[in-house]
Amino acid sequence: MNISNEISLSNRLSELGKVPAVTLGFWLIKIAATTLGETAGDAVTMSMNLGYLTGTAIFAAIFAAALFFQIRASHFRPFLFWTVIVATTTVGTTLADLFDRSLGIGYMGGSALLVACLAASLYVWHRSLGSISIKRLDTHKAECFYWATILFSQTLGTALGDWVADPKSGWGFGYEGGALLFAGALLIVIAAYRWTRISHTALFWAAFILTRPLGATVGDLLDKPIASGGLALSRYSASAALITCMLALIFILPQRAEKLEPIRIERD
Repeated sequence: MNISNEISLSNRLSELGKVPAVTLGFWLIKIAATTLGETAGDAVTMSMNLGYLTGTAIFAAIFAAALFFQIRASHFRPFLFWTVIVATTTVGTTLADLFDRSLGIGYMGGSALLVACLAASLYVWHRSLGSISIKRLDTHKAECFYWATILFSQTLGTALGDWVADPKSGWGFGYEGGALLFAGALLIVIAAYRWTRISHTALFWAAFILTRPLGATVGDLLDKPIASGGLALSRYSASAALITCMLALIFILPQRAEKLEPIRIERD
């Protein structure tokens, strides 16, 4: 006779996860964070003239430090979580630019490479743990897969956003056109979430991935030269405004931890 019991494993973090529940507020903060990643990344590599390699090293160090504290945390801490997210967007921006421009891979090559890395991360995660749902981030191993996937998606978003928007070596949509394209794709995902039976986990990751190139194109629209189709705003002032916006959203909008799914084990 099979008896299904809900049990708590010793390596389970808690009944509540360490990532925020997926709400409208989550997506608003996520888009602000991805836009900030673009302007702040460009501020360090271009305005400060430090270059893509140095910028990547700086932001990778910040990401590693923030991730260390996030993994060690015992519960959801909004400011810590969003700090790690911003770190992934900034290092993603500089790393994608390093691949696309300094290493000469190009937008198409960089995007293809990062799509492969992202797909591999999701595949290995699912094969190892049986789920890529944020409701199953119940071990440190699952958390590591989660953050690796996010880092790949944020880096891909920069490469993809540049490829779509660039008028010379990309698809030529421009920054406004690129932002509208990705916003439209995001609306399709939202419609699928509401009115189809497509896996909500798959749709979550689709939306998560799409918000990055949306933020990248909006960020470029804000700070690129007018001759290139941007608004030529200061990268420093744009980044400061986005940080202020993010902090206001975190303070104003309710933030609660995602509830973990109970682990069920079949026993004979």
